[in-house]
Amino acid sequence: MSAADQKNSILKTETIVKVITPKEEGLIASRVRDLLRELGENPEREGLLKTPDRVEKALRYLTSGYKKDLKQIINGALFSVKYDEMVIVKDIEFFSLCEHHLLPFFGKIHVAYLPKDKVVGLSKIPRIVDMFARRLQLQERLTQEIAQSLQDVLDPLGVGVVCEARHFCMMMRGVEKQHSGTVTSAMLGAFRTRKKTRDEFLALVKQNSISV
Repeated sequence: MSAADQKNSILKTETIVKVITPKEEGLIASRVRDLLRELGENPEREGLLKTPDRVEKALRYLTSGYKKDLKQIINGALFSVKYDEMVIVKDIEFFSLCEHHLLPFFGKIHVAYLPKDKVVGLSKIPRIVDMFARRLQLQERLTQEIAQSLQDVLDPLGVGVVCEARHFCMMMRGVEKQHSGTVTSAMLGAFRTRKKTRDEFLALVKQNSISV
């Protein structure tokens, strides 16, 4: 075989190797593939071939709140307004992962604050909810973190947060109760010290949503 033929043969071999080499998996996907084997499944069968990659993408999205920054979310959307009445954003849907079993819990969050000098753009409040919800969470901590972040950003007279959720770790395993719900609250400032303010917030939360 001539030198030229040998060179062409090597190039063909290298090309074939590059084509058949599988795409390198992400670290999470690789672990999911091992997990499927431990569960007694065959990760090479058709229905599971792309499952590890899908799981990695899903987990990275569901925990994307770790990469969010409160200052970046607010992005200067604080406005000086002479307004001292309650501001409420109701029925903010959220999905999160319980840190004990990595199973979903979901529901609605209601947020209120009493402005002192500033108000925040209304769309920022659901974004703050998402930032904390898209982490491994406890409902109690999620509720407190949302309240405290608004307190830190706005320095209002008070902040109130109520979270209503259902937990798959109670529905799918353990006690297997399908219709139970959990309610948590965080009351800061005037919402804690003034019963009238707190009662007004809770009464407004219970009212039906506004129809437009």
